[in-house]
Amino acid sequence: MSSRIRVLWRRLRVAGADIVHGAFGTDAYERYCAHHATHHADTEPMDRAAYFRHQQAQRWHGVSRCC
Repeated sequence: MSSRIRVLWRRLRVAGADIVHGAFGTDAYERYCAHHATHHADTEPMDRAAYFRHQQAQRWHGVSRCC
């Protein structure tokens, strides 16, 4: 393979991985930490376990049915 094709293939793999991680939320904690560092630098961020518990509570709190 030529070097241009290898570079293009590598970029496509990275972009694909980013899309998959974003779609499944596997990068949610990292995005939370980046947001927290930017907007709430004066406080300590939640650790990964606390963040997971918080997200689960938000997701499953209240009525989650149509009728």
